Amino acid sequence: MSVAEAAKRPEHRGRAAGIWIALIVLVAAGIGLAWLGASPLRGTTTESGLRIRTLQAGEGPFIQSVDGVMVEYEGRLADGTVFDDSARHGGPQPMIAGQVIPGFAEALTKMQKGGKYKIHIPGKLAYGETPPPGSPFGPNADLDFDVHIVQIVPNAALMQQQQQGIPDGGQAEPQRVPVPEPGQPQP
Repeated sequence: MSVAEAAKRPEHRGRAAGIWIALIVLVAAGIGLAWLGASPLRGTTTESGLRIRTLQAGEGPFIQSVDGVMVEYEGRLADGTVFDDSARHGGPQPMIAGQVIPGFAEALTKMQKGGKYKIHIPGKLAYGETPPPGSPFGPNADLDFDVHIVQIVPNAALMQQQQQGIPDGGQAEPQRVPVPEPGQPQP
């Protein structure tokens, strides 16, 4: 081996290592970009563990806990079994945002009229360790929902309290309130 050959060999090793490092950096950058690009598909997870993904953005103000809403929904267990949906009840269902299970209430406050969403509610935010007797849920069962917000009635809970003669700040029993059909004027 000549002196010239000996001097060039380490140079080849350095190039190969540099190419491998560049290739690894390039692959890592691609994975990072894919992760960032897919974040809208994953949705966001709140501090409580609720996961919400916006399929179609709504418009107007976000729902408040005192608002009434007309909601089309489908609820599923973790294995995909549908346990309830608004179609079984004749279409969009009225509810007061603050008078539903904690995870659903939290999710509603991140929704707007006309929006479509997918939500995942951890068991602790659904029915917890003691689900209703006869329900299809086990203790701490996670629930998944597809939700479409059809209509919002601002301050419906306060109107309900006034109709029942409960002073402001009092607690009304959870009840379904009449909410105007889509396209009807709001009270």
